Amino acid sequence: MPHLSRWRRMQIPLIAWAAYWVIRLLGPTLRVEMVGVHNATQIRSQGEPGIGAFWHRCILPAVWIWRKRGIVVLNTVNFDGQWTRRVIERLGFGTAQGSSSRGAVEGLAAMAKSLEAGHHVAFTIDGPRGPRYVAKPGPVILARRTGRPISVFHIGVERAHTFRKSWDLFQIPYPFSRVVMFVAPPIRVPTNADSDMLKSKQDEMQAALERVRDVAESWFRLSEDERDRLRDEWRERPS
Repeated sequence: MPHLSRWRRMQIPLIAWAAYWVIRLLGPTLRVEMVGVHNATQIRSQGEPGIGAFWHRCILPAVWIWRKRGIVVLNTVNFDGQWTRRVIERLGFGTAQGSSSRGAVEGLAAMAKSLEAGHHVAFTIDGPRGPRYVAKPGPVILARRTGRPISVFHIGVERAHTFRKSWDLFQIPYPFSRVVMFVAPPIRVPTNADSDMLKSKQDEMQAALERVRDVAESWFRLSEDERDRLRDEWRERPS
């Protein structure tokens, strides 16, 4: 764990308390529509845990929508990670400590153990510090190691405050805002995948993340007819 000053250690519970209550009070007011959610539920119905991946920008509505499911999230060990951990654990998530820059191997090992125990896991895929909208390879590596599918999603918000100076353009939805979540079809990585296959699956995950981001972010600028067309396009088809 990084060394923190006494002042920083004192801040952790205060920030965590404030962040938890922002989510706890704001979350019930959000009007959520889910498009393509069968792509996530099919993983659950098959009795296997999955690997979630989403952009850091939409983390606030994501933790509300996916709360109380025991999903294990890769969490950094720095100052922000320490108060974040308190918030998401109160909302019913588990945490594995690590990051893309420090403790990555240990974090992925902990995520693999969580999958083996039957828990879903998730990555804020361009976190903890960007670059924005560039997917890191953790889910693909973990999918090859465990044989579990990757589930990609994004959440668009009709009305929100956007932190324009933050690296991720982080959003806090306004109360009673409409939000939409798009979930892409699962991505599977063979457990014997070579480096070329891993690169291909990394590109596939990046493309899926960009697709759900683009359609979710544009959703509230579309006409109702255009939204109906997209709902039909993303609807589950009989097998």
